[in-house]
Amino acid sequence: MAEFRAFNYGANAVCFQKNGRKYGMICSWATQVDYDKIVMLIGAQSVTGKNISKGDIIGVSVLSTQQENVVNILGNNHSDEVDKFLNINYTLNNSAILINSASVNMVIEVIDVLHLPGIEEDSLVYGLIKSFTKSDKPMLTIR
Repeated sequence: MAEFRAFNYGANAVCFQKNGRKYGMICSWATQVDYDKIVMLIGAQSVTGKNISKGDIIGVSVLSTQQENVVNILGNNHSDEVDKFLNINYTLNNSAILINSASVNMVIEVIDVLHLPGIEEDSLVYGLIKSFTKSDKPMLTIR
């Protein structure tokens, strides 16, 4: 299937700490679906995605245009192979990892992890926005 490029996508860092390990990935397919809810489609190959469970508190950082290096760091390798956070400035908010200098930082409580027909192997993460902060930095988009 050819790449679908009708939309510009944000570069969203999905990051958290669980059982003594830090997990992080880039999720382009994320959107707000209510005033205080988001959904994110996370591929089956993601170690980070495989470790997200209902009830978890995770961080979602909408990266800024100055954070392409963070996209490359979090987008390469798997969280169980390398420490992706070694060269990233972040803040830990309970178990949520928030990337410093992002356009938006959100603390999300995972309401459910769904596996829908046609994308059964992937995870549709449905979350409640517990808190957020916005900066004046422009959002990074991916084409």
